[in-house]
Amino acid sequence: MTLERRIAFSMVKGMNLSNAVALEEKIGSVDNFFSSRTEALWQAIGAPKSYCSDTERARVLERARAEAEFVGRNSVRALFHSDEDFPRRLDYCEDAPAMLYALGECDFNSSHVVAIVGTRRSTAYGNAFTAKLVEELAERIDDLIVVSGLAYGIDVQAHKAALAAGVRTVGVVAHGLKTLYPADHRDIAARIVRQGGAIVTEYPSDAAIHRGNFLARNRIVAGMSDVVVIVESDAKGGAMVTASIASAYGREVCAVPGRSIDRYSSGPNALIYERRATMIRNADDLIELMNWTPRAKEGTQAELPFAEISPESRRIGDYLRANPSATVNDMVHGLPMAYPELMALITEMEMDDLLTSLPGGTYQVNF
Repeated sequence: MTLERRIAFSMVKGMNLSNAVALEEKIGSVDNFFSSRTEALWQAIGAPKSYCSDTERARVLERARAEAEFVGRNSVRALFHSDEDFPRRLDYCEDAPAMLYALGECDFNSSHVVAIVGTRRSTAYGNAFTAKLVEELAERIDDLIVVSGLAYGIDVQAHKAALAAGVRTVGVVAHGLKTLYPADHRDIAARIVRQGGAIVTEYPSDAAIHRGNFLARNRIVAGMSDVVVIVESDAKGGAMVTASIASAYGREVCAVPGRSIDRYSSGPNALIYERRATMIRNADDLIELMNWTPRAKEGTQAELPFAEISPESRRIGDYLRANPSATVNDMVHGLPMAYPELMALITEMEMDDLLTSLPGGTYQVNF
């Protein structure tokens, strides 16, 4: 079975993983699909003649020939569903693609695969939580991959956090590998590949970009992962679609809670309230939910030495000691910090147990 024929087979209209497996069982092999007479093939599979006509098969073979040349010139891995290095978690997803194209040498069948997705309009809170979650997972879990969609917002924050933590990360894109969207993320994509991750798509290089592709790729994000984490999302959004797909695939779905008044916490909060997702506060919650065995800690550190606290965090601590009833609004006016920067620091300090949120919107300083 040549690469051209595998690619052509995946290009047949309506072909996906489950259809490919069923068809191969009926006709014996991919080679038989292209070498058999149309009438005999039609009788064997019971599909419309146009599905397996000489004209249709010639068309996909010609297109596949060009794609095979592109794959060879650009060091792209064309992964057919029967290949050993195809993401095996997709075997249990009926609508998964029969072929994937990957740039990068990542082993998609690693032991622990976490998808982290969310809104393109992420907030300081969502960005800080994403960074902390990936950092903690990297510290605790071996053989880890972080999967996301390389989009603006939470997706790219997840990729950046993985790169910073030395964790392999996979970006699933909604177009062929001849281009990259959004173009602003070209450098991130290059770093992902260089650091052992991959850029993955189901679309051949000549495929036009359609709006529907971006929702369709969410099934790959969900399907190739063990657990999907929704960090921030509006009540309706791509991340919520990914959560629904993940549930249908039998994957664990986690959601990060937020304030009820925050627009981009409305989606995760709804998932938690409706019991369609498990609330997580940190990496330990996710590890416990997945029953993963964490890496043994080399040592423990009860408290963060004062000298290691950033000057900005110390400034917030000093202000709150001098003004124990201060709220965030008070801090915005009393400290030389913009609101997004202040909220990101407060969130980080809460995660590091440097601050404790109290009733009434005030804070207790713990250092």
